[in-house]
Amino acid sequence: MGQGILLSEGADIDFMVHGVFPYSFFGHEVWITTTHVCVLIVMLVIIGFCFAANRAVKHASEVPGTFQNIVELVVEMLDNMIGSVMGKFSPKFRNYIGTIFIFILLSNISGLFGLRPPTADYGVTLPLGIMTFVLIHFNKFKHQKVKGVIAGLCDPWPFWAPINIIGDVAVPISLSLRLFANVLSGTVMLALVYALLAKIAYVWPAVLHVYFDLFSGAIQTYVFCMLTMTYITDACTTDG
Repeated sequence: MGQGILLSEGADIDFMVHGVFPYSFFGHEVWITTTHVCVLIVMLVIIGFCFAANRAVKHASEVPGTFQNIVELVVEMLDNMIGSVMGKFSPKFRNYIGTIFIFILLSNISGLFGLRPPTADYGVTLPLGIMTFVLIHFNKFKHQKVKGVIAGLCDPWPFWAPINIIGDVAVPISLSLRLFANVLSGTVMLALVYALLAKIAYVWPAVLHVYFDLFSGAIQTYVFCMLTMTYITDACTTDG
């Protein structure tokens, strides 16, 4: 299993997920793949940043340094984004939205550092969609009660309920597929460029990385989080 994690292997590049090493789990052979390794790297970066940010905040000074300014800027931008969409509900979901925003953004732009973006694997984006789906319906039953949920499914007419149910079930699928497909398409394009034009693909693909990894990755992160906030806010809102 000689396939690498990095997207800089010349003619050997492909855009598939490969096994890195196997292990036995209750008698079954299970593989650790490139996606697992890249997710672990992204998580370690986030955890390291959180520890450093916590230390910077605890030892904050009246004249903040560079890193303290960065931490405060990140927190302020996330608070403003979440507050502008979720309003009075933002304090309850600030941690969740902020966490998935940072995770998805770092995963999307990890291609800039030679990694295969974890979000180019549907096994990563689908759980994100399912978590949002669970939050939506937990808060829907919490705030609208069973009566309100049933009334919403029967809106505008009772025979419309099956279509509304299909629409609800489609939420995690559409959220996860949109993120997955957009990130994967960029990964495929860059892999083809490196594989087919390996002899001349030295400097100019950086422009493609800026677009597919940075620009498109940031947009997809914003779209996923914006839709998540909109769905959850709608679930928390009652007619009263």
